[in-house]
Amino acid sequence: MLDSGPIEQAKSNVDRSADPVIELRAVEKHYMMGDFLVKALKGIDLKILPGDYISILGPSGCGKSTMLNILGCLDQPTVGEYLLDGLDVAQLTDDDLSAVRGNKLGFIFQSYNLIQQLSVVENIEVPLYYQGVHEDESREIAIELANKVGLGKRLDHKPTELSGGQQQRVAIARALSNDPSVILADEATGNLDSKSGGDILQIFDDLNAEGKTLIMITHDEGMAKRTPRVIRLKDGEIGYDTYIHG
Repeated sequence: MLDSGPIEQAKSNVDRSADPVIELRAVEKHYMMGDFLVKALKGIDLKILPGDYISILGPSGCGKSTMLNILGCLDQPTVGEYLLDGLDVAQLTDDDLSAVRGNKLGFIFQSYNLIQQLSVVENIEVPLYYQGVHEDESREIAIELANKVGLGKRLDHKPTELSGGQQQRVAIARALSNDPSVILADEATGNLDSKSGGDILQIFDDLNAEGKTLIMITHDEGMAKRTPRVIRLKDGEIGYDTYIHG
C-alpha cells in the first residue's frame, strides 16, 4: 500500500484559485495518414495549476503522446490556444518554442536520453550550457542537483557505469537545472524494476512537496493512483479529470 503522506502533501500545494501555469483552450491536433484525417486530440480544455501533481492516463493510441508533445512545446495545436505561464505558445516560431522549452519546461524520458560520452555532472550541465550560464555557476548548480538526487559521489561516472535508476536520477537532475515551471515525465519508470521505480516516484513526491508542478504521462493505473489528480484520455478526449485524493 502506498504511503498517503506524499499524496496529502502534494494536494496541499495546490491553490485552486491560482492562475493556471498551463491552459489549453479547445485544442485539437490533426494528422493526415494517407487520405485519412486523424484527430489525435479533440477539443481539449484543460487548466493545470501551480503545484499540481498529475497523471495523464490511458492506453496506447488515446492521445497521451500527442498531449505530451503539445504541453512540451514539441508540437503545436492544429486548432485552439495553449497558454504557458500566460504566454500563448500555440503560434510561436520553432526558435521561440525552443526558447520556451529551455526556460520553462523540464523533460524526463523513459529512455533517459543521456549523452554517453559525458559524465553525470556534465550531463546535468547541458541545458545550462545552451542557456549561456557561466561554467563556474553551471558546475555549482549541477553538483548541487546531483547531490539532491543522491548522486553526489558519482559525479565523474559515465552513464554506462550507472544502473537504470541512477541514470534516471541524472535525467531528473538535468530536468531541474533550468528551474522549470513544469516538469513533464514520459513513462519515467517504464524501464526500471519496482524498487528503482519506487525510488524515482519518491523523488517526484519530494519535488512536488517543494512546490514543483509535475505531469506524468503513463499507462500504469497503479502509478496514477499515486498522484492527487488524474486525467484519463480516451480517443483523443478527456474522459475524466479529477482530484482523486481530496
